[in-house]
Formats: sequence, structure tokens, C-alpha cells
Amino acid sequence: MFDHKKYQVPHDTLVKKRSVLIAGHSTSISLEEAFWRELKLISKARNVSLNKIITEIDKSRTGNLSSSIRVFVLAQLKLNL
Repeated sequence: MFDHKKYQVPHDTLVKKRSVLIAGHSTSISLEEAFWRELKLISKARNVSLNKIITEIDKSRTGNLSSSIRVFVLAQLKLNL
């Protein structure tokens, strides 16, 4: 069931560019607000930095980093169902 109170469409669909460090190099990632929020929650739950999680995603990706982050977040949310 979709919880409309948790998500604020269209705000959550807005793409925002953020700078992150991946293996000591600065890069920018464009991601919807909803994915940034969930990624931050995953980071907090694991007690690791966002940069560390993004670096790990970057190491294992085969395509676009933003897409890989979305798939990672989706997979983590599915594990919690």
C-alpha cells in the first residue's frame, strides 16, 4: 500500500544534483528527493557515511551511477518488506 503521507509528490520527484566524494574524488549525482531521503536513511541505519555507501555502489556498478543508486535503494526497501 502506498503511504501518501510519507511521500510528497511532486516534491519527491524533483531531481536534485549533489556533490559527493567517491574514493577521494568529487563528483556530482542527480537523484530524485525520494531516493536521496531513502539513501540517507539506509546510511544512518547502517551507521556508515553516504559517501561510503555511494563508493561501494560505484565499485559494483556496470552502468550509470544514479541508476545504480536507485536500484540499490529499491533492493534495500524490498528486503524490508
